[in-house]
Amino acid sequence: MITIIKYNAGNIKSVMNALKRLNTDCVVTDDQSLIQSADKVIFPGVGEASSAMAYLKERNLDVVLKNLTQPMLGICLGLQLMCEYSEEGDTKCLGIFETKVQKFPAKDIVPHMGWNDLSETKGDLFTNVSSSENLYFVHSYYADVYKETTATCDYIVPFSAALQKDNFYATQFHPEKSASVGEKILQNFLSL
Repeated sequence: MITIIKYNAGNIKSVMNALKRLNTDCVVTDDQSLIQSADKVIFPGVGEASSAMAYLKERNLDVVLKNLTQPMLGICLGLQLMCEYSEEGDTKCLGIFETKVQKFPAKDIVPHMGWNDLSETKGDLFTNVSSSENLYFVHSYYADVYKETTATCDYIVPFSAALQKDNFYATQFHPEKSASVGEKILQNFLSL
């Protein structure tokens, strides 16, 4: 069973639709036991960091998510909340990835919205995926590049487009909105 974390962040429907296209059943839940017993967990989101973390903490999901042993994939806000800290709302996050999330400098158009290519791809999510592929991004905040970065992108500054540490995976881009290459990345996750 695949669980999608419910935490009052947007974009869950598009993830559900992408999984349906891949013939994969899922359940959307904030129930701790369902999350802990899932084969895989997806942590998507479009929203604001501090209110999302407040929802997770109220339900003790911050502790549950950090202690999962099955593969978990964070998408967009999910990636940001898996980091140590976000400037958005001065938010202490889950701390799975030891990097911080900052707002893009306002010297260009923010948010970063649209298609962009990756560089330096590596790791399980990118098996049989070319680093020259374009993926879909929508974000005003970004995670720094550091040792757990598995793909980078450049918009104003270089940033982590994907992260991987142990059973935890995350993408700043939206694989569910990134056409066939995004579906391949989701399939790679589902195949772990």
